[in-house]
Formats: sequence, structure tokens, C-alpha cells
Amino acid sequence: MRHLLETLHIVFAIFAIGPLVHAATTAARGIKAADANAVASSARTVKIYGYLSVVVAILGVGLVQPRYDHSFGDTWVWTALVLWFVASGLVFSLILPNLQGAATALRNGSSAANLAGRVAAGGGIVALLYVAIVVLMVYKPGS
Repeated sequence: MRHLLETLHIVFAIFAIGPLVHAATTAARGIKAADANAVASSARTVKIYGYLSVVVAILGVGLVQPRYDHSFGDTWVWTALVLWFVASGLVFSLILPNLQGAATALRNGSSAANLAGRVAAGGGIVALLYVAIVVLMVYKPGS
């Protein structure tokens, strides 16, 4: 069962977190280009893959069991979970609303250039948070 959970966790991480980070980090280009369709597409991508990141976290939590030599007492486990919550919070409270607002503004013929910086910064921070999570999972400090 462990190998199945690990495999699913890694596969979902690659195919859910990868597109999420890509969309979040490149969406500002659509805003700068004033392309409402590209921005709306980025918003949908961020939303869908943001929700799929929950599956990655659930599968990861399923691996935190004493029989698999991991527990919530391991520093790297709870640190990774905290970082995931912060990343998800940024996705759903900063990046997604700004992308949706930019798409609406662009469709109405208004400028949304002021939102590009927020989206770019949020996407960059989310990317760094996910890199930190991977580093924690690979090196498992404190265990």
C-alpha cells in the first residue's frame, strides 16, 4: 500500500503542482499583454490545479504513519504541511482573485496592469514554497 500511495502522491504532485506553478508564474504575461482569454484561462488552470493540490496533500498525509517510519512529530512533515497551507492560501486568496479580476477588467476594456505585479509576485512565492516542500521531502531534516 505504501508504494501505491507514494506513486500516486508523486504522480499527482508532478501533474497537479507543475501546471499550477506554471500557470501562477506565467499568468502576469497575459495581463501585461491585455489578453483577457489568456488571463481567464490562467485563472481556470490555477483554480482547477489548486484544488487538485489538495489530493496531493491528502495522499502525502496518508503516508505519514508509524508503519512507514513517519509521524506528524517529524519536523519536516508538519513544516511541509504548513508551507502547503501557505501556498494554497496564496493561490486562493491572492493569485486567483487577482486573475479573475484582471480577466473581468480586460473584458470590459479596462486596464489590469496594476494586478500583474501581484500575480507575478504571488506566483513566484508559491513556486518557492513548493520547492521548499520538495527539499523537505527529499532531505527529511530532523528525522
